[in-house]
Amino acid sequence: MMYCAISGIRFPCLPSVYNAKSQSSFNGDPWSRKGHSFFSKKDPSSRNSLFLILFAVKMLSGKSSYDPDAPNIAFTTSTTTTTTATTPTSEKVLVPPDGNCSEDSLVLHDVESLTMEDNQIVEDKEKQETSAPLSESIIIGKSEAKTRSIPPPGSGQKIYEIDPSLTGFRQHLDYRYSQYKRIREEIDKHEGGLEVFSRGYEKLGFTRSETGITYREWAPGAKLAALIGDFNNWNPNADVMTQNEFGVWEVFLPNNADGSSPIPHGSRVKIRMDTPSGIKDSIPAWIKFSVQAPGEIPYNGIYYDPPEEVHFLLEEKYIFKHPQPKRPKSLRIYEAHVGMSSTEPVINTYANFRDDVLPRIKKLGYNAVQIMAIQEHSYYASFGYHVTNFFAPCSRCGTPDDLKSLIDRAHELGLLVLMDIVHSHASNNTLDGLNMFDGTDSHYFHSGSRGHHWLWDSRLFNYGSWEVLRYLLSNARWWLDEYKFDGFRFDGVTSMMYTHHGLQMTFTGNYNEYFGYATDIDAMVYLMVVNDMIHGLFPEAISIGEDVSGMPTFCIPVQDGGVGFDYRLHMAVADKWIELLQKKDEDWRMGDIVHTLTNRRWLEKCVSYAESHDQALVGDKTIAFWLMDKDMYDFMALDRPSTPLVDRGIALHKMIRLITMGLGGEGYLNFMGNEFGHPEWIDFPRGDQRLPNGKIIPGNNNSFDKCRRRFDLGDAVYLRYHGMQEFDRAMQHLEEIYGFMTSEHQYISRKNEGDRVIVFERGNLVFVFNFHWTNSYSDYRVGCLKPGKYKYSLLLCSGMYRLSIQSSSVYRYVIVLDSDDPLFGGFRRLDRDAEYFSTEGWYDDRPRSFLVYAPSRTAVVYALVEDELEPAEGRD
Repeated sequence: MMYCAISGIRFPCLPSVYNAKSQSSFNGDPWSRKGHSFFSKKDPSSRNSLFLILFAVKMLSGKSSYDPDAPNIAFTTSTTTTTTATTPTSEKVLVPPDGNCSEDSLVLHDVESLTMEDNQIVEDKEKQETSAPLSESIIIGKSEAKTRSIPPPGSGQKIYEIDPSLTGFRQHLDYRYSQYKRIREEIDKHEGGLEVFSRGYEKLGFTRSETGITYREWAPGAKLAALIGDFNNWNPNADVMTQNEFGVWEVFLPNNADGSSPIPHGSRVKIRMDTPSGIKDSIPAWIKFSVQAPGEIPYNGIYYDPPEEVHFLLEEKYIFKHPQPKRPKSLRIYEAHVGMSSTEPVINTYANFRDDVLPRIKKLGYNAVQIMAIQEHSYYASFGYHVTNFFAPCSRCGTPDDLKSLIDRAHELGLLVLMDIVHSHASNNTLDGLNMFDGTDSHYFHSGSRGHHWLWDSRLFNYGSWEVLRYLLSNARWWLDEYKFDGFRFDGVTSMMYTHHGLQMTFTGNYNEYFGYATDIDAMVYLMVVNDMIHGLFPEAISIGEDVSGMPTFCIPVQDGGVGFDYRLHMAVADKWIELLQKKDEDWRMGDIVHTLTNRRWLEKCVSYAESHDQALVGDKTIAFWLMDKDMYDFMALDRPSTPLVDRGIALHKMIRLITMGLGGEGYLNFMGNEFGHPEWIDFPRGDQRLPNGKIIPGNNNSFDKCRRRFDLGDAVYLRYHGMQEFDRAMQHLEEIYGFMTSEHQYISRKNEGDRVIVFERGNLVFVFNFHWTNSYSDYRVGCLKPGKYKYSLLLCSGMYRLSIQSSSVYRYVIVLDSDDPLFGGFRRLDRDAEYFSTEGWYDDRPRSFLVYAPSRTAVVYALVEDELEPAEGRD
């Protein structure tokens, strides 16, 4: 495209190479016909006069985002960051996702056809990299490391060997797999492969080259479009865009005369569109950062392109320093929310979380942190689940580079960082998000009622749309590539997989519930393709799906016919504990507990949890609060007497968490603060809400008091919370040493309803749980597999167990974890000097057994060792 400049404002001349129907001829001001005129009265050259740090955007108040007299929030630098230019023009192909799709599914397959034809872009093309269809060379520094590749689809038939019950639903499953293969083939044919297709952010949105910036946006419903922002004083006639036949709008901004970027780093930007719903200003769909200025309601997109080196008052682009950890065999996840991770009633920052919370997580013994609310969401109280800007990290907590620094520090500590990613729905916010982006109801989402989630009040993606596939696949790739996340927890997968979204539906396990007309095949195919992409390009990455339905094949590899997740969140466990906590102890059934914990599909790994963030929200209760209620406020200090409610609560809190980790799956998750029984609930700041019927729902006066984590309570050695925290720490380190969650050996030898006792083996550990509220059992016989001498020798060194190696060939079982230890708030009812010898003979279907003392409401773990544990110095 050719440009003519008048007083620093660029006006597009009519391009000669565009399709005639996509050309736009403007007579005067095309926006003024609807009463809008945005010609600046200021000298445009003044926009480069300020050197401000990025969060000066948040210092604004009392000015409209589009006030031409407002100070321009921009970073000026002469440094030019070069990225890969657009790919060469190839044949334009319009291919429907499937043969029976509707007209609105006929979408663009070849964005390379969007290439600008002006001389500047042609020069960039000559410098571009050439991507292989299905592989990518990883460049670290200047050395090429290895090639990542996405394997082609397999036969998809192994699922029938794994689960013969699926053969009765072969027609459905084979159709599902054929649709997946078709999508993969179409991507290979028209996009150069999934590796290229998943890099949509290199073609859409803002892309930087040596000669300038190209901005592209898919908005087929728009009639006119222009890029506006601080850089052109919000003048809609300065950078008018042109549209091709596939609905993609484009504008190229050449560098300034001094070679600097035409859009300074930190500038506010939006796209103005004339749509079927009227003229609207939207944040670019592929924006990498957006902020809300104080006193303003809408967010502003921010052009974020920090320099490689430090410039005056400018923060340099963060460079990762530490390698990503290898995937652990056992996954112990600490679920966290950065904003509410402060002990003070404020929104915490990425930097504070990096410096204060990450070391805590490491010390507790977790090996992964799962961070919620990363994607930008304009409504803070949505917990991050009503996403408005999918490629932008939450600006409340800091800049994108602050987040990168957090992740790099976690990697330095050996922690994986998982992202709670939301692809199941989007915010219905039309000001800041994707809803009605181009003025139509069916742009990124299904039209009509199918595109609205009536319970969540949000929009539902059309996974059968080609451009939606590009957007979501590229979004997942972006977070892994740009931010070095180690994997995802996909939110709301049950809602994605069924057209009823799991609402008002009780899943009984009948396979007809999973493989029928209510299954959304388009969504299933997307999940298969995104897992393909994740595991093909990032072999160490972890993919966890939140599914409450129990969908078969969920965690079977895609090549074998499965959906491809590594883990399923075992959501039924938390629900079971809440159900039991509303009953009397006498009504707890050991068989019911064991069944819920072990009811999972063969070869499909699960992440279990006793409670997550869901149970901590206002309107619900944490396990600790269910158990101890108001007594938590007055009787948690060690210098005053406890109460029966507190004693019961602390004992059961420890037992519930340990048996969940011991039997619940191959991974374990805890929401931050619940390790020490965090009191009360989570209540985000909110004002009064008036419903359409006139009813008012009271708010909390926008208070942050209940939107924080009181880590100081768990650290206070004079409070009973500290004992609960130390038990959780010991539990994590026990798993680190013995790896019992992923041991192939698991046997449940006892679930006695009369005694209220559960005994099971996992690896070389024997777990003994006595849930009885009053009865303690002396000389209680428990079965075991291997012969040995069982000796109580609980050792603690700074709160941790220490193993002293001695020369010995005698097998012994020693207690490696005792919930009744005083360090954990217990009553020390076990004799540390007692020894227990196994005897031959079958008991509880085990070839051997030994006698123990099982106090009421305790959990004790015995480990088979050849070498004896010695007391640590200073232990009384």
